[in-house]
Amino acid sequence: MTSKILRPFTSRVIAALVLTVCVHTAAAQSADNILPAGIQLVLDGYKLPADSYSFLAQEINGSQPLLAVNTAAALNPASTMKILTTLAALEVLGPAYTWNTSLYALGTLEAGTLTGDLLIKGGGDPFLVEENFRNMLKALQRQGVQKITGDLIIDTSYFDATVSEQASIDNQSSRTYNVLPDALMVNFQAVTFFFTPHVNGVDVVITTDPRLPNLHITNNLKLGSGGCTGFQRGIVFNEVESSPGDIVFSGTFPARCGRFQLPRAVLDPPTYAFGMFQQLWKELGGEFSGAVYLSQVPAGQQSLLVWASPPLSEVIRSINKFSNNLMTRQLLLTLGAEKFGAPATVTKGIEAAQEYLSNHKINTQSLVLENGAGLSRAERISSALMVEILQRGYSTNLMPEFIASLPIGGVDGTMRNRLKESDARGNMHIKTGSLDEVSAIAGYVNARSGKVYAVSGMLNHELADRGPGTELMDAFLNWVYDQ
Repeated sequence: MTSKILRPFTSRVIAALVLTVCVHTAAAQSADNILPAGIQLVLDGYKLPADSYSFLAQEINGSQPLLAVNTAAALNPASTMKILTTLAALEVLGPAYTWNTSLYALGTLEAGTLTGDLLIKGGGDPFLVEENFRNMLKALQRQGVQKITGDLIIDTSYFDATVSEQASIDNQSSRTYNVLPDALMVNFQAVTFFFTPHVNGVDVVITTDPRLPNLHITNNLKLGSGGCTGFQRGIVFNEVESSPGDIVFSGTFPARCGRFQLPRAVLDPPTYAFGMFQQLWKELGGEFSGAVYLSQVPAGQQSLLVWASPPLSEVIRSINKFSNNLMTRQLLLTLGAEKFGAPATVTKGIEAAQEYLSNHKINTQSLVLENGAGLSRAERISSALMVEILQRGYSTNLMPEFIASLPIGGVDGTMRNRLKESDARGNMHIKTGSLDEVSAIAGYVNARSGKVYAVSGMLNHELADRGPGTELMDAFLNWVYDQ
């Protein structure tokens, strides 16, 4: 059956091409498979080599694949690797699992004044966003703290120091997707900068969200003419290495752009948390004029407040719907710490994920894990293994929570703009993956026939992230839906 191709191909694609070929697969279940015409059309149109892709579609609890091509090949899955990390965490930690952030009054508390320091011990919460951080401080004030005479102490010992020593995937450390985990990670360490033409027709107004008092901006931007185009709309972003917290903007910003926004990761985790604390504590009417430093909770010290995160079942929805790399990495570290004890390390997290698969008799031969998020050039998995994990996800009693975390085709998350005009819209839960030279999908398709298929598709090729990868995976998903 020929599936509908939703987007036009380049001129290299011959629209009348319907030739299908026989592909020898490494899948033990199927010796030969005829590739569907719609899929073959994309492969031939872009001249994608036979060893660059992998497809597997198998009915839930079925013994024979609907389509199996190169299913034993260990390819880079990009963010579809989050399927493994989130499912393992959901089953091992449980859907109601929460992360605890503990606050300690190191001094005497009387008549609303803490005479001494406030210590915050991070517990690896992956979703301590501004709203939750504010609510935590409001809860602290309900405990009777309004004025703090000392300093803010931050304890990040729940994560091992090596966690923050990993290299970024592309040497762009200021990009939000490259933020490294931290035991006290506040608001993903992100600031959104907003740029607006000044009414004087010469300058550019820069504002931020959130507002951090320890973030200092030097604005050398000028307004220019021309269309609203170009990389970052002509804005040059630089951090002053010798002076953390100092940001310099330069370049020419086109006046026709109106308002433009640029999200960036700034400061380091403790300094960011300190700035957020200063701002929110002041907004809440509290008093504080101290500094920040790192230390650990004194032996025997009792906490004044323990703040719980949202439950894991909600957290994995944010992870998978929007493909949040940082939250996934925090999750893998937590899995390792809960399984093998603190401090959390990446190695412990990887061992915990592998142990989860082994406990369910899932062969991990094709698996290479680096951070569990897929933001990696080293991570590898086969479609055969991915579908086996998906089959496990469908059979567990936590299946509803797991599937609800995946984007719905044509509706939400990273699938909201894909298959919108297809009959398949709303009939699949699919995790997407994209890196330079990588495009992938994994999840579940509710086919026209009423059957449910677990699917995995991957393309590792220089054209994968430039459009052909999306076309190929969408052709695959449409075809499975039509079965």
